[in-house]
Amino acid sequence: MAPAASGGGGAARCPLPVLLLLLPGLAAGPAGMLQPRDTPSRERKELGGLWSFRADLSPGRDAGFAQRWYRRPLRQTGPVIDMPVPASFNDITQDPSLENYIGWVWYEKEVLLPLRWLRGEPAPRVVLRFGSAHYYSIVWVNGVQVVEHEGGHLPFEADISSVVQGSPGTLCRITVALNNTLTPHTLPPGSIQYMTDKSRYPKNYFVQNIRFDFFNYAGIHRPVVLYTTPAAYIDDITVTTTSSDSVGTVRYQVSVVGSSASSLSLSLRDQEGKVVATGDGPVGELKVLSPNLWWPYLMHENPGYLYSLEVQMQAQVGGALLEDVYTLPVGIRTVHVTSTQFLINGRPFYFHGVNKHEDADIRGKGLDWPLIVKDFNLLRWLGANSFRTSHYPYAEEIMDLCDAYGIVVIDESPGVGIKLPESFGNKSLQHHLAVMEELVRRDKNRPSVVMWSVANEPASELPPAAHYFKTVIAHTKALDPSRPVTFVTDANYALDHGAPYVDVICVNSYFSWYHDPGHLEVIPLQLTAQFENWYKTYQKPIIQSEYGADSVPGLHSDPPMMFTEEYQQAMLREYHSVFDKKRKEYVIGELIWNFADFMTNQGTTRVLGNKKGIFTRQRQPKAAAFVLRDRYWKIANESSCLPPVITSHSLFLK
Repeated sequence: MAPAASGGGGAARCPLPVLLLLLPGLAAGPAGMLQPRDTPSRERKELGGLWSFRADLSPGRDAGFAQRWYRRPLRQTGPVIDMPVPASFNDITQDPSLENYIGWVWYEKEVLLPLRWLRGEPAPRVVLRFGSAHYYSIVWVNGVQVVEHEGGHLPFEADISSVVQGSPGTLCRITVALNNTLTPHTLPPGSIQYMTDKSRYPKNYFVQNIRFDFFNYAGIHRPVVLYTTPAAYIDDITVTTTSSDSVGTVRYQVSVVGSSASSLSLSLRDQEGKVVATGDGPVGELKVLSPNLWWPYLMHENPGYLYSLEVQMQAQVGGALLEDVYTLPVGIRTVHVTSTQFLINGRPFYFHGVNKHEDADIRGKGLDWPLIVKDFNLLRWLGANSFRTSHYPYAEEIMDLCDAYGIVVIDESPGVGIKLPESFGNKSLQHHLAVMEELVRRDKNRPSVVMWSVANEPASELPPAAHYFKTVIAHTKALDPSRPVTFVTDANYALDHGAPYVDVICVNSYFSWYHDPGHLEVIPLQLTAQFENWYKTYQKPIIQSEYGADSVPGLHSDPPMMFTEEYQQAMLREYHSVFDKKRKEYVIGELIWNFADFMTNQGTTRVLGNKKGIFTRQRQPKAAAFVLRDRYWKIANESSCLPPVITSHSLFLK
């Protein structure tokens, strides 16, 4: 980690490597990362709501560590404010220094634990889990450090049983130190720039530079939960599926921790609760006759069909018989890529969808259920069958709905803004490999996830990119051989060193916007050349993974002028005319940039954020949304195996 301090004003340098060396590290957690669920053997306790919060405003931003704020209630260390969790902290207050703060902030929550969690022979295992916190986290429970984690978009957890069960009471004080500094070796990368001209800037003045176009929101962004398991428990489940000749096969592997002698039984149930297959042991196959396959939205009259795989474990521990139960949603489907097609369950699938952001007023990137449900209703209204998690993994709660609704996902890592040569070095590479391990571990069983994306718009024309992406893609394929792997490029087709290693070419282009601005007439020629050059070079299917134009809601012009709603509409139609020709050949998808307007850093090209959304940030449609809706429903009617004349309402509700 690089220097971290307060944004928006002066602050002394605070090198994180020195700071972190003063803190005792912990071994890596267990291999499994099963999503916490209530089961007959497990309980979960949500810790959302108001937490105590304090930004470290000391000159070196190290007062919290020097004074050991984690040793006592945070309110005893100085002034604290209420901070909602989950949420970004940036937009919650009227304090402009907090809006752009870079450095350490501190959160605290005091929780009473049920006595049944603290007693028993053996006592249950108690785990503290964070859905995500941006970017570097150190967590203490009752003053004892329990976990460190680098990365702002994936879950991490710690077994805190020995800490809470050794305490005299039931109070559990959770303290989190969180640092949002980005360096050339983080994902996403960034850099700290100190302004040394004392005639223009205060002493030690600096800014956080980033090379991605969305706001670097920070905070505890996703739910925090405490959950229990028995002392011996199901640690991980891996599922892959195939289908042929009216038989579906669910291959599974289950790992158990805490007992060397345990028995496992498995039951696969359909949506009516009927058991359709059973098995036993840690490795095996379940055969399902005439399976209900998992189909994408608009590809089948019953999309997103999920079975329930119930895994039951029994183990003898210290003379006690322990039981653990975990239920995993399972969708039976196959994915296959040819030189011209993307096949789901053996049928050609065309991505007509969007790129999104976890972004909204006030809560920033904090998980918000009303917003999530609104977004899915808009996706289905639009006729979108897919999206890419641009440019980081989304919350598990969002992914759950993709599984249930049949929304296809290109699951992208936080590898956005990899532009500097030093970000292709071994230090960055090793962290990128670790992030892919975390992402695959979390989402490997999701039927909605059909492809991994390891990066967005890296400087893949640089020579080090060849080894970098060859290594990251090979590592991802080794972790999960069942899915194709890609990254999203905006490099020249003849100079891209990473493209030889992907399964699908994903290319971003903004003709008549960033290139030849205002000249819509160049799109057909330039876009056609783009597709033909990429396909001739690589003979791989192509997704137009980004295209679009900014439009200010309510700004109009005829003839169309840049930033008006008419220009955004006209640009889409020019792109669509080329898509319609090339999707008969090797173009397998189109993802608009963007689903909704979103916040960015301030700059001369951004007026309160990026306005390329077809919906406003408040989720109201612009004129372009209706252009896209007409197109997507037309494509669905042309390519669907459903009864003719599907309407936008006939499949809206499951």
